[in-house]
Amino acid sequence: MVHPVDIHVGKKIRQARLVRGMTQSGVAKQLGLSFQQLQKYETGYNRVSASKLFELSQLLDVPPSYFFDGLASGEAAPAPTNLMDDQTAKAVQALASIQDEKVKNHLRSMIHEIAGCEPVAEAS
Repeated sequence: MVHPVDIHVGKKIRQARLVRGMTQSGVAKQLGLSFQQLQKYETGYNRVSASKLFELSQLLDVPPSYFFDGLASGEAAPAPTNLMDDQTAKAVQALASIQDEKVKNHLRSMIHEIAGCEPVAEAS
């Protein structure tokens, strides 16, 4: 039986990979895995070892704790439904690839305005 925490971790792996524009094959190769094994990690079908999770965090440039963000502390909560879907991840990837900072900032402002949320203040 697949554990809800493994599903959550797998979704977070997939989300981070998509945001960075990386393929399953590319990530798997860098980790010394088959793409099928990475696919099993992303679906939660196979549990990711602590050492592999650490390697993934380095490769995907996220802290190891990122994979557990959104879980209720101390319980095996089901994966949240607010994880980024593929289309949103691709949109974030496209936004990140824009070289012109003025254009990028304008688009961010538009997104915040449309969503009706406050933009996050940038660190100085």
